[in-house]
Amino acid sequence: MALLTIAEALACVLERATPLEPEQVPLAEASGRVLAHPAHARTDLPPFASSAMDGFAVRAAETPGSLPISGRIAAGRPAERPLGHGEAMGIATGGAVPDGADAVVPIEDVVERGETVEVVGRLEVGANVRPRGGDVRADEEILSAGAVLGPARVAALAAAGLDEVTCCRRPNAVVLTTGTELRSPGAPLGPGEIYESNGVMLETLLVSAGARVERLGPVPDDEGAHRAALERALGGDVLVTSGGVSVGPHDLVRALERELGVEELFWGVAMRPGKPVSFGIRGRTLVFGLPGNPVSSLVGGELFVRPALLALQGATDPGPRWQLGALAAPVRRNAARDELVRVRSGIDGGAVLLTPLSGQESHMIVRSAAADALALVERGDGSLPAGAPVRYLRLV
Repeated sequence: MALLTIAEALACVLERATPLEPEQVPLAEASGRVLAHPAHARTDLPPFASSAMDGFAVRAAETPGSLPISGRIAAGRPAERPLGHGEAMGIATGGAVPDGADAVVPIEDVVERGETVEVVGRLEVGANVRPRGGDVRADEEILSAGAVLGPARVAALAAAGLDEVTCCRRPNAVVLTTGTELRSPGAPLGPGEIYESNGVMLETLLVSAGARVERLGPVPDDEGAHRAALERALGGDVLVTSGGVSVGPHDLVRALERELGVEELFWGVAMRPGKPVSFGIRGRTLVFGLPGNPVSSLVGGELFVRPALLALQGATDPGPRWQLGALAAPVRRNAARDELVRVRSGIDGGAVLLTPLSGQESHMIVRSAAADALALVERGDGSLPAGAPVRYLRLV
């Protein structure tokens, strides 16, 4: 197969990542979830005319003037009667403006003498009053389908009276790492062995994208062990393998997946690192094959797996969310492949500057810990100079 561009590969993935079935979710558990249907307000907000500040409820036409204080209104405790002519009522922020009142004078703008208040200036009708339904009206749409629920949106839904929302189901994903040389962190290392880091990295990435994750492996480079692990792993919505997708004698994953009914849609993307990434489907299961080199696996996960997981949850803009910055130092371009360069971002005069890190080889995951973004250096001849504009992807 010819190498796809990053955009072509992403389009292929998102075409197959159709939203999962909806389910009802308690609002308290909805952080990070994606709405499957529009959310509508159950009440006017505010549900009554309320005071925007501490002060006195009055009739605007009766200001300025000296007015007797006929009552005091706390938030949550409405006045027992309407405001009479020539009266004022003390009122707290958020308190219900009594019938008959059409303005609130701030407490700092009056002189209070016992049970009388002197209003010095003239008020306009509606001054410091939050009208009923000024934020939202009952049955009005608050958020559309595809909205990702963060703190402000959850607060908006709660304020509008919703205690649950309809969201697409969270994907069930399996992370399967392969390689005879891999050992769990903390275990003693034998000759030729290394610690396995891709499994926990990919699990962290998938969980941050909303998936429920099961982690398998590391599986040794043995056909029987690979087959058994893949048969188990293909039962979820998403399978992400790490290692075994190149062309070496121990790269068994792609051939065994084909035997197990996976239709491979592409293998190889014109990017560095991460060229030998694969993607296929079996039924509705999305199957990603990421390279074993840790940074290659990270790049493939961010560019293709994260957007797929968000799309499965119904996100209308699953990403990747590229932003614009400028290189802080020159970068040599690759003539044949787009490069994802690990960078550290900073602000200079309001602009985002991206400083490339030393050690860009795809196995150098420890050095990548200093990076907070990936800069996309598109293929071409020569170098991009310092100050050149580039797109970058924030690493979360």
